[in-house]
Amino acid sequence: MSLIEQAAKRLEQLRKAGVEIPRSTAEIDQAAGDTATQSFAQLAPESTSTAPTAPPVVRPVAQMSADAPVSRRIEIDLNALSATGLISPDAPRSQLADQYRVIKRPLIANAMGKGAAPIKRGNLIMVTSAISGEGKSFSAINLAMSIAMELDNTVMLVDADVPKPSVLKMLRLPPARGLLDVLTDPSVDLSQVLMRTNIDKLSILPSGTQHPRATELLASEAMIKLLDEMANRYPDRIIIFDSPPLLMTTESRVLASHMGQVVVVVKAESTVRSDVRHALAAIEACPVKLMLLNQARAATQDGYGYGYGYGYGYGYGYGSDGA
Repeated sequence: MSLIEQAAKRLEQLRKAGVEIPRSTAEIDQAAGDTATQSFAQLAPESTSTAPTAPPVVRPVAQMSADAPVSRRIEIDLNALSATGLISPDAPRSQLADQYRVIKRPLIANAMGKGAAPIKRGNLIMVTSAISGEGKSFSAINLAMSIAMELDNTVMLVDADVPKPSVLKMLRLPPARGLLDVLTDPSVDLSQVLMRTNIDKLSILPSGTQHPRATELLASEAMIKLLDEMANRYPDRIIIFDSPPLLMTTESRVLASHMGQVVVVVKAESTVRSDVRHALAAIEACPVKLMLLNQARAATQDGYGYGYGYGYGYGYGYGSDGA
């Protein structure tokens, strides 16, 4: 009988005796090697020593190493989404949902390299505005929801408006760790704070624990490295950033310079023309700049007015009359 056969026979004897045997391949190989060594010792000439033979040593099952961090799963109340005017994947077809189907199409094409020209970090899309109160968070959430209904793409919604986060509140979710925790604590991995949702293709990265220099962190080297990781880790994932208004902080402009696409939300009949022009000038370096007109009311043939209607224009830059 070969040594391997003897080792296997010995393992079987130990199992029948009720001894727990390691299950991993490496541990089985180690146990088999230990038993084979013992069998070989029995075949070798007896030692002249009078010391009693030590009983076979059975190694305890090794403790499994800690699992890699797993993103937590949260439940979004889809009925509440519809009640607050947000797009819900399981809601009946609506004019708002149809408008976002039009809005997202060129963004997805650019993100997946199917636009007019290749765009670096095209899958990083920043949704912002000139000033606060334009509806950018509402627009960012709806855009993410609409993209999540795609068959070929996944989407991550990042609440990067760290001075005034609102994504979790609008989705009726409790505060949680997120972006700022990743930027300030090297021991926090992105997967530890990323939220998987009951909308299969949507995940959320909250703004995280408030920090006295939260806004400055958006322009930090750590943020730039994180953006690179986000852009390259999942090529089929589109990442939507709800960012601070462009005219409120200079850091949001720095963040925009690292985006492939920027959507500027403008509230109809509210935002002054000069603010829009200054906002567009602040992101001039971004390869793709798009403008989304929020709450543009337009009557249809049946007399229905868009409660959350959207006019939409896009291009690769605006002239002096483009705003």
